[in-house]
Amino acid sequence: MRTSLLLLAALGVISVITTPAVALKSKWQPIKNITNPHVQDLGTWAVVKYGMVSNSRLHFKQVVSGEVQRMTEGMNYRLDVQVSRMDHKDAMYKAGVLEEDKPLSTIRKLVSFAKAK
Repeated sequence: MRTSLLLLAALGVISVITTPAVALKSKWQPIKNITNPHVQDLGTWAVVKYGMVSNSRLHFKQVVSGEVQRMTEGMNYRLDVQVSRMDHKDAMYKAGVLEEDKPLSTIRKLVSFAKAK
């Protein structure tokens, strides 16, 4: 009986600790100012980072649309990026970028990068 009470108390503490983290994730919102230099820089960074890990030769042209989501650890972005391929034809890609706020710096992570359908 005593073990059961301790287990229930521990589960209660765990649910209290984990619930606020989920609640601090906001809904996806459209990026209103897509020409913002920071948004364009995120698109450039995503194309360069993808090129480094995939050995592709895409050249960034512009971010044409996107969404942003405020997270506990920073901002999450879904970007529609226009690139130029080696054959000089344009293509659209979808990039997912997580930008984490740290005390002394901001860390970016390329979450996804795929050709748009």
